[in-house]
Amino acid sequence: MNQLLEGRVAVITGGAQGIGLSIARTYVEHGARVVLGDLDAASARASASDLGGDEVAIGVRCDVTSADEVQTLIDAAISTFGSLDVFVNNAGITRDATMRTMTEDDFDLVVDVHLKGTWNGTRLAAAHMRQHGSGAVVNISSLSGKVGMVGQTNYSAAKAGIIGLTKAAAKEMAHHGVRVNAIQPGLIRSAMTEAMPQKAWDAKMAEIPMQRVGEVGEVANVALFYASDLSSYMTGTVAEVTGGRFM
Repeated sequence: MNQLLEGRVAVITGGAQGIGLSIARTYVEHGARVVLGDLDAASARASASDLGGDEVAIGVRCDVTSADEVQTLIDAAISTFGSLDVFVNNAGITRDATMRTMTEDDFDLVVDVHLKGTWNGTRLAAAHMRQHGSGAVVNISSLSGKVGMVGQTNYSAAKAGIIGLTKAAAKEMAHHGVRVNAIQPGLIRSAMTEAMPQKAWDAKMAEIPMQRVGEVGEVANVALFYASDLSSYMTGTVAEVTGGRFM
C-alpha cells in the first residue's frame, strides 16, 4: 500500500472513539504516528494502545477549551515523535434542546468545545507549522452547520462557525505553506446515531439520495486526503461526506 503519511505526525482531538479514532487508525495505516487527545485520558491511552502502542500512538488528556491543554497536546507530539505535521480538530459534544428550553450554559459549552476548541487547535498548530513551511489542519464541521437542525441552535451555530474560521485561517496561513480545510459529515453510523428513535432515523434516511448511512471510515478517508499531498493545492475548502443529503 502507498503510505500517504509516511514519517508524519498527527494530533487528533476527540481521538479516543468514533470518527476521531477512525481517523487515527487510518492515519496509522498510512504510516503516521498519532497523538490522541481526549477529555477521557484512560480511553485515550487505551485507544492508543490498540493502535500499536508507544511506537506509533500515545493518548493525552486534553480539554480543547483550554489553550494551555491544547499546547500540551502539541508539545507531546513534538517531544515524543519529533514533529507536528497534521492537526485534526474533531472533539465535540451535543446538548440538544429547542431554543425555548436550552440553557445558556448548554449554549456556551457547545460553542466553547466546538468553535473555541477548533480555534485553539488551528491557531496553535499553525503557529508551529508555519515555522517549518508546511502542515495540514483538518477541521470537522457538520451538515448541521450548513442547513441548521431543529434543537441544535448551539451545535449548528458552532459548526457553521468552524467553516468561517477554516476559510479565514486558510487565507492567513496559505503563504506560510499551511493548509486548512474542513469536512462536513452527514448521518454517520455511531453509538449516538444508532440510539435515535426509529421515526427520527427513518426521516433522516429519506433525505439521503444514496439511501444509506455513512460509516466512520468514509469520513476518515476524506481526512486522510486532506492530510496528505493528494490535496496539496487545496485550502479553505469544505468536503461534504453526506451521501448527497442536502446538496
